[in-house]
Amino acid sequence: MSRITRRDLARLAALAPLPLVSGCNVSSSRLTDIRLEKISFEYEDYAYRTPYMFGGRSVDRVTLLNARCQVRTGDGRTASGFGSMTMGNQWAFPSSVIPYDGTLGAMKQLAGKIQNIYSNYKESGHPLDVFHQLEPEFLRAATEVSGELKLPTPIPKLCTLVTVSAFDAAIHDAFGKVHGRSAWQTYGPDLMTHDLAHYLNGEFKGEYADRYVLPKPVARMPIFHSVGASDPLLPPDIRKPVGDGLPETLPEWIRYNGLTHFKIKLNGGDREKDIARILRIDRILDETLPAGVRTASQYLLDFNEGCENVDYLLEVLRRVKEGTPNGFNRIQYIEQPTSRDLRAAPANRMHEAAKLRPVVIDESLTDLESLLLAREMGYTGVALKACKGQSHAVLMAAAAQKYKMSLCVQDLTCPGASFVHSCSIAAHVPGVGGVEGNSRQYVPAANEKWKDRFPGIFKITTGTMDTSALDGAGLGAVA
Repeated sequence: MSRITRRDLARLAALAPLPLVSGCNVSSSRLTDIRLEKISFEYEDYAYRTPYMFGGRSVDRVTLLNARCQVRTGDGRTASGFGSMTMGNQWAFPSSVIPYDGTLGAMKQLAGKIQNIYSNYKESGHPLDVFHQLEPEFLRAATEVSGELKLPTPIPKLCTLVTVSAFDAAIHDAFGKVHGRSAWQTYGPDLMTHDLAHYLNGEFKGEYADRYVLPKPVARMPIFHSVGASDPLLPPDIRKPVGDGLPETLPEWIRYNGLTHFKIKLNGGDREKDIARILRIDRILDETLPAGVRTASQYLLDFNEGCENVDYLLEVLRRVKEGTPNGFNRIQYIEQPTSRDLRAAPANRMHEAAKLRPVVIDESLTDLESLLLAREMGYTGVALKACKGQSHAVLMAAAAQKYKMSLCVQDLTCPGASFVHSCSIAAHVPGVGGVEGNSRQYVPAANEKWKDRFPGIFKITTGTMDTSALDGAGLGAVA
């Protein structure tokens, strides 16, 4: 048995999260801290114009959870906040034994408990403090719902984060508004009592989140167009035309939005089909993109856990490189190729794959522990998502940069305010090279009331979004 040295002990101590003192809370006497006075939520439901397939699952509808809150500072100022997020149960709580309405119903029951947890929280603090202290309560509530509904599989942590995310966004939004700042300008020591070590581990001692985010948004960034696993690529692929005036094939979308960046969704489970679809899409891009942008175009591959093992992925990459060297060079990164349960499949290490192209975690990422495990297993990048919450995005953005992992921002078919939030994350986190945005493809009806408020991100003509306007007070999506 190896001997533990003093240096080992010091290292372990540095990595350990700083504990809360028993009987104490994260509140302080700072006048800038906020206390929740009211929190509420409601739902909106929309049908997709066309189904969206990813990882072998097809989605044709969306339920949005819209949260509102009112906060008060220690010196008596008040503000209201708003947050919105798709429930995304097919992604956050996939199940072969619980039907769609069952997982959605569980999330709705959990949302009611989350509202009660927030309503009963009487302490003051920064939004990161509120989330940090209440996260164990949210997870306990998920366990309670799983028991009450006798679910054959319990609500996963990822699903809990998604259910919390709209509430969490509303609180960050209100905090920014009460201080007359963008939420992204509220993560420094002037407004935060605790440094990042309080939320992450001792390696972040003395550092604040403002070190890892931009106070002003990047002015423009590319939009990644999602090519769903069942989307028609060319006219012969169309089984039943939608006929609503929007594009229905990939070349039509490219010309309609001036696209240059693409996300290729793959089902996995059939290597030959995955390879053939990648090569076909690559040929279509070569034939459709203007010569001036063809070499600068990029795409990413998202298997949504569909690769049975890392060898499956390595063979796909090898064959794609053989079939289209230029197309292979266009691949910016690969997203979550194998199962989200990293501990259950320790052999699926990504070191060899990451030598070929960066490999990022998405579904696996629920906390710092999962980030560090993924890094140990060879993952080189992190996908941030608004649907996991603003608190989670800020903390994981800091951790990824600390550990020299690349960053990207992914969608969950976020429409309206949730897409504004997603774009805001992409525009305020250093190193993000674009943002996926597919609600315009699958559920444009949910964007209608937001298009004129943020034309730069909902009306795309050059393949890029004007994100310069995402610097208003709070998170910017005024309800």
